Amino acid sequence: MINVGDTLPNFTLPTHPAGEVSPATLLGKRTVLYFYPKDDTPG
Repeated sequence: MINVGDTLPNFTLPTHPAGEVSPATLLGKRTVLYFYPKDDTPG
């Protein structure tokens, strides 16, 4: 579980149309990391 103030774990995510985002590309930028449930699910 990630809590406020925790160090961001290392990850790499694809971006559209092509590319990647990782903590290194976000360094020094204000960032909101948001997770949501699978599309078309209740909740």
